[in-house]
Amino acid sequence: MRKLTGISAMAAMIALSGCQTIDFGGPVAVAPPPVGAAEGQWVGTDGVAVSTFSNGSFSSNATDTGSKLAVGNYQYTDPRSVAITFKSLLRGTTVNANCAVVTSSQMNCTSSSGAQFSLIRRAAAPV
Repeated sequence: MRKLTGISAMAAMIALSGCQTIDFGGPVAVAPPPVGAAEGQWVGTDGVAVSTFSNGSFSSNATDTGSKLAVGNYQYTDPRSVAITFKSLLRGTTVNANCAVVTSSQMNCTSSSGAQFSLIRRAAAPV
């Protein structure tokens, strides 16, 4: 009799689980970002580099010489948040940073080491 009760309980749990969503840690669809949320060129508030965000690719170039300083990629974690992974070509290290697009012209970021920095959208060149 106990075995039948155990089987009945298991059948009830299986039937109920059909009514629930189970998250197995797979990819989660994220809404597309607002147009232009991070796309384009941004300058660090220190003025040392211009960072370019374009279709998932990230690069950073020195403002004075144009030399490439970093390359990597980024992805939106929500419509106004961006996760960046890039390799510093000067140091040879990989850096992760999370950025929040706080306005259409400012992005605040924190690196995995805890360093905080801000980027200001570069004005479009006059036509």
